[in-house]
Amino acid sequence: MNKTKGASESPELWSPGHTQSTSLTSVAPPFAFVQQATDKALNVILIVVVFIIMVSLGCMMEVAKITTHLRKPKGVAIAVVAQYGVMPLTAFALGKLFQLGATESLAILICGCCPGGNLSNIFSLALRGDMNLSIVMTTCSTVLAIGLMPLLLYLYSGGLYEGDLEGKVPYKGIITSLVLMLIPCAIGIILNEKKPQYAGFTIKAGMVVLLLSSAAIIILSVANVGSSITVVFSPSLLGSSALMPFIGFLLGYVLSAIFKLNDRCRRTVCMETGCQNVQICSTILKVAFAPEIIGPLYFFPLLYLLFQLGEGLLLVLVFRIHDRIKKQNDAAKMICTAVDTVTAQEMKPASAPFPVTSQRPCSTD
Repeated sequence: MNKTKGASESPELWSPGHTQSTSLTSVAPPFAFVQQATDKALNVILIVVVFIIMVSLGCMMEVAKITTHLRKPKGVAIAVVAQYGVMPLTAFALGKLFQLGATESLAILICGCCPGGNLSNIFSLALRGDMNLSIVMTTCSTVLAIGLMPLLLYLYSGGLYEGDLEGKVPYKGIITSLVLMLIPCAIGIILNEKKPQYAGFTIKAGMVVLLLSSAAIIILSVANVGSSITVVFSPSLLGSSALMPFIGFLLGYVLSAIFKLNDRCRRTVCMETGCQNVQICSTILKVAFAPEIIGPLYFFPLLYLLFQLGEGLLLVLVFRIHDRIKKQNDAAKMICTAVDTVTAQEMKPASAPFPVTSQRPCSTD
């Protein structure tokens, strides 16, 4: 029996309380097939960009520091707990809070159960986080997704989907994401070890590619979703999509602060928690649901990517402004301290140029 078909006939899924979800499906055909060329262009750009950027990030990594994080995995453990504890629960709670329909709740839940994405590594770099910890955390969360994603989807999707949703986890896609991250990073690490004179150029090239590709990805994403965002996506779904990455960033930072990680590691865990691998979410949506059922929610991962990218860039901007102000204040304090020291030395009484010795009275003999 086709489980997707069974899901579409389920009275629990398509009850009057979920009329908003059914109304979305009426516009499925135009949105499901007309954007294939844009999808392919976006996928090609993403693969090339991720490869180049991960090579440049690998040039900033050191084997000794990676080994240290693996031997003392406090930061990694906190990130995993935040990734697979905070985010799925946040997605589930937002679905209930905003009273989303079954299909909308499933879309945001699937996204919340995904591992961290490469975007977290890029934001960690921009926030001057610990790049070694960032790559280790993303690798561990991606590997653990093979077992934890089916479990989390099974636990949270009860009552929303009658089919075997946990069986739709794209293991091939997870492994592909892992390969696309580890191989370029390994190339960057080897380049930094064997040819360090080229590492600086590679890092700069990666940053240029990052800036150019970010603009291209945003343009293609907006073109893909188009002006239909406000038409086919309910205000409730837009609100929950905007809140979810913000809550992830906030709780990731708070959790790492509770366990007394240093500032660089806190920023790194913050980014790892809030950034989700939207490619995996997109794959599950396309595999688990037929176009006439999921409708324009095929484009929900792109919507989430835009919110994730926008909020991450805002945090980077705030951090950079705060960091610059802090450096200026520190420089001013150093100047004041130096002036005070010089003034104090000038105000000291001048000492005698020669030591004063006691003189004995002349002998009368």
